[in-house]
Amino acid sequence: MQTDLLQEARRQAEICNACRYCEGYCSVFPALHSERAFSDGDLTQLANLCHNCRGCYYACQYTAPHEFDLNLPQALANVRQDSWEDLAFPRAAGKAFQKSGVMIALVAVIGFALLFWAARALATQGGEGFYAVLSHNAMVAIFLPAFLFPLFSIAISLRRYWRQVGAQRLKAVHLVRAFGQAANMRNLKGGHGDGCNFEDEDRFSQGRRMAHQAVMYGFLLCFASTSVATVMHYGLNMPAPYPLRSLPKLLGVSGGLLLVLGCVEMVRLKLRANTSLGAQGAFGGEIAFVGLLGFVGLSGLVLYGLGQTAAMPVLLALHLGSVLALFLLTPFTKMAHGFYRLAALAADAQRQ
Repeated sequence: MQTDLLQEARRQAEICNACRYCEGYCSVFPALHSERAFSDGDLTQLANLCHNCRGCYYACQYTAPHEFDLNLPQALANVRQDSWEDLAFPRAAGKAFQKSGVMIALVAVIGFALLFWAARALATQGGEGFYAVLSHNAMVAIFLPAFLFPLFSIAISLRRYWRQVGAQRLKAVHLVRAFGQAANMRNLKGGHGDGCNFEDEDRFSQGRRMAHQAVMYGFLLCFASTSVATVMHYGLNMPAPYPLRSLPKLLGVSGGLLLVLGCVEMVRLKLRANTSLGAQGAFGGEIAFVGLLGFVGLSGLVLYGLGQTAAMPVLLALHLGSVLALFLLTPFTKMAHGFYRLAALAADAQRQ
């Protein structure tokens, strides 16, 4: 990791530790105040506990033009971003996406869409719905390795993170606490429960928290839709296509809507936010990730709405291409931050 980023974060953490004005703001400050000196691993843990709500910055009396020039949200964001690149497996892919995220995501979606378009030759005779374009076996053969790779890559990254921050053996109680905090986004409520100062220093809002919840639960509903459909196909001998009132469709449509609405709101908030309080040079990679995730949800909804028209094969290729791109790029995009934040919350539960 870059030593200059760590040194700056250490300088600011030591000043915050002496002040302690923000002690009750979020999980960062109790963890910060429990230390007297900060190793590189401590700073990595603090950085991944931080949700960049920015409340501490606007409450701080030592920001510029004070000579201390504190900007803890940015200092931790820089370390956090650098840690994701350093811990990614393989590392080169993590660094490449942060530099050229928009271009990589765009090329991946278009390239995979063309691949699926060319794979129409694998369609089974007599297949219904989407399977008339691409056979079920062909979809499984393509997506199963694409699903397993990010799990393998993220597992290695999280193991590196766990060792770097010096966390102890994980227990069930730590995971329960971590999932509980992640489920309600407690660290996005702000220091007084009024929400983030993400848009304006004088305006508290729960908008960012709600947008994150919409994206998280939308994604989980879409994943649940796919899981239920898999059980119905293999376990109950009920192959697709499914009607609107079926469980896979109800989960998928509601999840897609939440995903699209959440991503649109996140982009809106990012465009209005003060970029000097976030990680330097990370804006393009963040927008690429949110855009890709939103496009997955939108293309799925459009495909469902126009699935009985002549446009279906093209829409299917675009949707499958975006899903495949999302899966393969997950370990290197901000999608991975959910796993790191969960690990940080679990490690913090050990401290508590």
